[in-house]
Amino acid sequence: MPRNWRTPFSLLLSIFILPLCTSAANSFENTAIVRTVELGGALVHVTTTYAVKALEDGSSVYTLALGEQEHAHTSWLEAKLKGQSASLPLGDFGYHPDSGVYLYTVELPKALDTNGTANLVVETVLTHATYPWPQEASQNDPQSLKFSADLFVLSPYRTTIQRTKIRSPNPQVNSYTDPENIEFTGDSVVTKSGSTITYGPFHNIPPSATQDFVDTKQRQITVHYGYDLPVLEVTKLERAAEISHWGANLNVENKIHLHNAGPRLKGHFSRLEHQTQSYFGRSAPHVLSGVNLMLPPGIHSTYYYDLIGNVSTSRLRTVPSVPKGTSSNSYSLLELRPRYPVMGGWNYSFTLGWDSPLHDYAGYDSATGKYIVGIPLITVIPTAVVDEAEFKIILPEGATDIDYFAPYPALSESISTHITYLDTIGRPKITLKYRDLTDKHSGTVYVTYKMPFRAHLQKPLAVATAFVGLFVVALTWKRVDIRIRRK
Repeated sequence: MPRNWRTPFSLLLSIFILPLCTSAANSFENTAIVRTVELGGALVHVTTTYAVKALEDGSSVYTLALGEQEHAHTSWLEAKLKGQSASLPLGDFGYHPDSGVYLYTVELPKALDTNGTANLVVETVLTHATYPWPQEASQNDPQSLKFSADLFVLSPYRTTIQRTKIRSPNPQVNSYTDPENIEFTGDSVVTKSGSTITYGPFHNIPPSATQDFVDTKQRQITVHYGYDLPVLEVTKLERAAEISHWGANLNVENKIHLHNAGPRLKGHFSRLEHQTQSYFGRSAPHVLSGVNLMLPPGIHSTYYYDLIGNVSTSRLRTVPSVPKGTSSNSYSLLELRPRYPVMGGWNYSFTLGWDSPLHDYAGYDSATGKYIVGIPLITVIPTAVVDEAEFKIILPEGATDIDYFAPYPALSESISTHITYLDTIGRPKITLKYRDLTDKHSGTVYVTYKMPFRAHLQKPLAVATAFVGLFVVALTWKRVDIRIRRK
């Protein structure tokens, strides 16, 4: 998935990756690698800390390696220096078939001299990396998931010591892999303490970003653990934001197709059993009875409906608008309850929309004569992954010199025309498409455009012309005699 956020180099450039890895192995050494895996439902957060030491002067580009399985599930990849908040520049070299790994480069802010050290923290978010086991469960059964990963953290550099910690959100850990015949360790390969499983330490690992190491020394580990929340996936998100200058309004509408990816319901659904569990506060963890959404401050005219009609089993608590330029963590809270409990394997589609004052999101640059509007990319559903997302931004009719800046490169992007009521030539529409969005992708899309004075008059002139035309037709109809004979 990182290929969606990072622009890969050309195929011709990938031919030179192997020599790059060979030279890279001589520029750094990993004095320690510690990987921490925070297990979850649809999302798994992984933090890997590399304690690196330069082996030659001027070492400034560090190379990361991801195995095929890890890369296939990675939707977010970010590198920082330990203790700093600024992200480091990443370069994507794509897949190298000779080594069987995906390579990325991290540019350090300052080149290291020989024996110079740095602590590099790499954060990744894995999607669809867990699956329910057993795959079916009755209404009152607990929920358990399985997670599989590689035992060793791959790297093109020699590693002095390495360990991996896997933390379960539930103390209930049903089972975990205890691999045998593992090199690089003289102690027990795996230990368990509470809800944390530790693999390692492993000592003196040679450069592992090679096909030979993957084939002969890499192992798969699996953890079977309990999970007390529904596993949520948004199979499709259709989000539209419409900007209106006449109404000074920003309308945002989300069409959400929600899927409970937990264990499928075994047998029939019992409403009596569900009501009993809800009354005593003992609902099964794989049953979705409701979800809390954090919406922007200052919203109004909120609506929430599904295929049948309006859903009144929800509660919205709004907060006032926050002045631009001020930092605030305030948000409106929507306690959303579906029309029916969403069991494992079930789907629920609904539409959620609201209006906001346009001045909360828009500004005007007098130097360029352009309006600037910032719109959040997604509405985050906690612990959920968005499989497919389509984001449309509909500008006012007559907008020109349009430009936009997305926080992450889209799979596809286009500018087309959207025609609705009282339009004459239609409104410009920007369409962005994404895959595998998570809470880490809650960025802002900025749109800039110009609105000539005539564009502001376009709609009232269209309305006036329509009314005048109607009166002319009515007047003409009254004056024309279409009778065959006059009395």
